[in-house]
Amino acid sequence: MQLDLRQRVIPADPFALHPRRVHEAEGLGRRAFALFQAVRHPGPLVWIVPNHIPELPMLRGLPRGVGERLHLFRPNGETDLLWCIEETLRAAPVSLVIAEPSGHLSLTAGRRLQLAAEAGGTTGLMLIREGAGSNATETRWQCQSVASPSADSTLHHWNLNKNKKGTIGSWMVNWNGASAAVHMVSEAGQRHKPEDTAP
Repeated sequence: MQLDLRQRVIPADPFALHPRRVHEAEGLGRRAFALFQAVRHPGPLVWIVPNHIPELPMLRGLPRGVGERLHLFRPNGETDLLWCIEETLRAAPVSLVIAEPSGHLSLTAGRRLQLAAEAGGTTGLMLIREGAGSNATETRWQCQSVASPSADSTLHHWNLNKNKKGTIGSWMVNWNGASAAVHMVSEAGQRHKPEDTAP
């Protein structure tokens, strides 16, 4: 089964992030999930990375069309980072704000970010450390890469474990890192096996 997820909101799309809200992703695969979301959001993109983190998105290695639209911000300290996130979420032309806060997001900070996203009509995605999210977040995703020698691209396990306005779920997907389409992967042992017709 293949889902083409180029549209911003598709009712049957389990990976659509509600616009005008702030979401969270945690786990070692959170940056891949952020890139997947960046491909799906048309318009300007902002990625906010604290100045002390050396790993930055490599513009030439990003999916097609993302590098040209992506703006990187490098604030100093957590206070400046939260201010930068809030102000960017309020910037109406921005389609998606991805940010990597270093510390725990308090309920107050989470609420401020939600209000900023509503004011700007922007979608926010916070890439958080395990257990460092805010109770104010709309959804929280647990994202892991899964080794698979038989796959031609990296498999990802995306688990939606918090959702204020819908159901939760868990998906194994095969994403090639270049387009907005993913393939759903059956869990081991769940594939249909033809019946043995030998006498």
